[in-house]
Amino acid sequence: MKKGFYFISFALIICFSVPAQVGIGTESPAVSSILDVASTESGVLLPRMTTVQRSAITDPDNGLTVFDTDTQSYYFYNATEASWESLSSSRLERDNYVLVKSQDDFPDPVGGKITLDPNTFYEINGIISLDASIELNGAYISGLDSFQDELNKPNGDLFVGNTGGTIRFLSLSGVGNAFNVSGGTSVIVQNTVIHDFSNVGTISNVNLVFLNTVQYLNNSNGIVFSDIDNLLINNAAWQASNSGTFEKFVGSFDLIQKASGFSITNGSAIAIDVSENPIVGDGVITGTVFTGTSTTKVNKYTTTPLNTNFTKNWFIQAPGIKDEYDDVATGNIYYDGGLNFGYSMTSAAVGTAFKLTGGDVNSNLLRFTSDDAIVNRLRYEGKEARAFFVNASLSVRGTNRQGDFYSFFIRVNGNTTLNRTNAIFYVDNITNVSSISLSGTVVLNPNDFVEIWAQKLTGTESGNLTIFSQNLNIN
Repeated sequence: MKKGFYFISFALIICFSVPAQVGIGTESPAVSSILDVASTESGVLLPRMTTVQRSAITDPDNGLTVFDTDTQSYYFYNATEASWESLSSSRLERDNYVLVKSQDDFPDPVGGKITLDPNTFYEINGIISLDASIELNGAYISGLDSFQDELNKPNGDLFVGNTGGTIRFLSLSGVGNAFNVSGGTSVIVQNTVIHDFSNVGTISNVNLVFLNTVQYLNNSNGIVFSDIDNLLINNAAWQASNSGTFEKFVGSFDLIQKASGFSITNGSAIAIDVSENPIVGDGVITGTVFTGTSTTKVNKYTTTPLNTNFTKNWFIQAPGIKDEYDDVATGNIYYDGGLNFGYSMTSAAVGTAFKLTGGDVNSNLLRFTSDDAIVNRLRYEGKEARAFFVNASLSVRGTNRQGDFYSFFIRVNGNTTLNRTNAIFYVDNITNVSSISLSGTVVLNPNDFVEIWAQKLTGTESGNLTIFSQNLNIN
């Protein structure tokens, strides 16, 4: 009995140590496989476990494969990344998905235009050269890498039509226009590089346009936005290789918001163009950095004062261009006649306030105007009410009625006296010139105005005053 037992054990050891292919359900396993399982009635079951159980496997080997019963997916272990990765499965594929490796994978062009299927996801794989324009038609078009996946249109316009859609993770290149879009619910462009176009193009009459993390390179001219309800531009990178006008706004907008990013304008390049005086409900430019050698980074509104670029409906706080918002509103008007050219005026009766008649030169007006036909007046042109510090200075001489007293003060809208700005002037010598200072705070609503006023306090007759200098400042 002992001899037989040892013989069988030895035979088994020899059997399993001989290298060969193993076949299950076949007598001729494939030469290239160590295990060949063949069946027309049954399948192979790999280990099945929950996500928790899979995650609890100790030191999984590279390539270890299991079926996750929670996600209903096969997973293999990637030792390089030290993580489990899901295997692609037909149950995870989208019905409305198209992988595009050439123009032939798009719908057939009609009249030189490819009209995409609405609500379909088109994934761009590689560089796709197009001989027809694309109408987005509500579709979603995307690559995986903005620098590897590209749509190239060697001539004419790339995106056209009056419908919107979504573009992501792509490079767009060509000779004509990247965009010639004139309608749609939304146009969304994200993580995209746009380069080498004659014009980035035009987008108009769209409810929502959202451009996020878009880089522009080597374009001869930029993009014109026209008649858009809500235009959102975030992290736009206009490199120095671009020329012309980068972003131009025309028509009517409920909201324009441009945040972060940068514009490098050299030579005659212009970063922002509002010279056609677009009507904007709320305009905001914050955080964008404007640099470069160009002296005209903003082609301003033609309806605003010389030292401002935008209207009061804009909030501008961006390095490289002038800040413009209500909190930095300021204004100054003055009269400077010198010792030999002061202006004279006769005061009203004692106890009756009268307005000074000098102060017809303005400077440093931001969200303030000085009425050309009405001297000594600064009018607030901001969008919201706010508090201001107001100060004035005068050089005055009383020409008669020595010993009389006058009061000088600031009035709002010609009828509200700011008593806290009151200063008293005493005529102690009809040849002396006295300096008077006024200061105080005031809350102004849009279109409110301030002026310097005076009043004779004592005496029985109206008196004469000579004003040699007069300055009114508010900020």
